[in-house]
Amino acid sequence: MLSLDPVTVVNFFLALIILVLGMVEYKKSHNTTVVCIGAAFGLFALSHLITLLGYAAMLSGVLVVIRIIAYLTVIYAMLGIVYFKKEPGPKTG
Repeated sequence: MLSLDPVTVVNFFLALIILVLGMVEYKKSHNTTVVCIGAAFGLFALSHLITLLGYAAMLSGVLVVIRIIAYLTVIYAMLGIVYFKKEPGPKTG
């Protein structure tokens, strides 16, 4: 059964926007950090969609796994920024 909880609807659309922005920026810069963050928010969008479609109770285990993978993806991207590498800025000239 469709569940149009306003908070979940807003979260779904905001996560979709971040996914799209990550894909657009990756296409321009090939920055793996932004594609990781975009992909993570794509997973969050998927979990919100499952909830909106009314399958959250039936797929609660799947939702936990999706969200854990999404959070781990963001952590991986942030660790890359903080400790391992700095993505080059845009090329000039």
